[in-house]
Amino acid sequence: MKIDGSCHCGFITYEAEIDPQKVGVCHCTDCQSLTGSAFTTSVAADNDAFRLLSGQPKIYVKTAESGAKRAQAFCPQCGSRIYAAAEIAPQTFNLRVGTIRQRRELRPKTQSWCRSSLDWVMDLGSVPQNAQGRPR
Repeated sequence: MKIDGSCHCGFITYEAEIDPQKVGVCHCTDCQSLTGSAFTTSVAADNDAFRLLSGQPKIYVKTAESGAKRAQAFCPQCGSRIYAAAEIAPQTFNLRVGTIRQRRELRPKTQSWCRSSLDWVMDLGSVPQNAQGRPR
């Protein structure tokens, strides 16, 4: 599937070819901290199937407990997370689904690090909904 996306402010734009079956949610504590939320939703794009069209992301390298180093790419203007990849010679870019224009078509197929998930996140169906924003 061909996709395109951008950061919140539009400074960074990209396009990629992805497999929608590879959309996943990660509940690890690093993803919680990096998103400021409960999880990350991402989809893999091979190195040769991902192309930056404009802008250059700022890279923050996170070293996991395992010692693995992951480059976290952010927009230097608005701070939107764009992707994560290996620090050196990435073969795959894990694109952040929220930055993809076709995100409504990208339903997660897997969840990882569920032992770190926040208790309430697996039961959002029971939380009252408001289609217009927060109730005041």
